[in-house]
Amino acid sequence: MSASAPLNPPSPLPSPRTLASAREAFSRNLALGALIALFILSLAWELWLAPTGRGTLAIKALPLLLPMLGLWRYRLYTFRWLSLMIWLYFAEGAVRAASESGMGMWLALTEVLLSVLIFVACAMQVRLRLAAAKAHTAAHADS
Repeated sequence: MSASAPLNPPSPLPSPRTLASAREAFSRNLALGALIALFILSLAWELWLAPTGRGTLAIKALPLLLPMLGLWRYRLYTFRWLSLMIWLYFAEGAVRAASESGMGMWLALTEVLLSVLIFVACAMQVRLRLAAAKAHTAAHADS
């Protein structure tokens, strides 16, 4: 017996479920679709539709690329931190909706709407996943 082998190997635990429920898939797709829409809106707004200055504010779209892969892979941690980060975009949209007029106001209101949609979808995903994990743990604790 080698020195690095454990004396008592751990008992195999039941594997967590690997398939997403229909509601989890819906909330992930909603969050991902709204995030992509917000990314496109941010770029289009600052580069073509109603640019502010020389379009340097388009850089605000770059942080939206970070969570896309995590959402695609159902990473719970990504849904959690995105639900906090998205409030920055909500605040920016709310301020610009109150201070701009015409096309800029409508773009800002769209940003606010997409931000709220992303938050709701992320909160729904986290809530569903935590409830499923709790049910999974309770089911296997009873056996």
